[in-house]
Amino acid sequence: MAKKLYDCIKCSAYCCSYTHIPTTKADIKRLAKFHGISEEKAEKKFTKKGDKENPRVLRHTDDEHFVTTCMFLDKETRNCTIYEGRPKICREFPTQKRCGYYEFLIWEREVQDDPDWVATTD
Repeated sequence: MAKKLYDCIKCSAYCCSYTHIPTTKADIKRLAKFHGISEEKAEKKFTKKGDKENPRVLRHTDDEHFVTTCMFLDKETRNCTIYEGRPKICREFPTQKRCGYYEFLIWEREVQDDPDWVATTD
């Protein structure tokens, strides 16, 4: 794998704001074990219906930075509250050299250096 060009510690948890954070049966089992509850209860409490590709996804809660984020994100520290029990996708993220937030920051810096670019709220 290529060297990663980011430091998650400096991020505001951008990946936790993804609309669909898919969960597998193994993830639900891990969540149940982590919380000491049944798999059925974990699925109902921590996931919701997704789409055809990702039938179950993690639930979200309100967030002041990204509108909503994963329910397991600590809003003060911006860290995962279930780090040892987190889903596989979170364990493997990101799958490329740079995460999406890093790419966004590069774009933002480039456009702000452009004297013809003016940010508006229209």
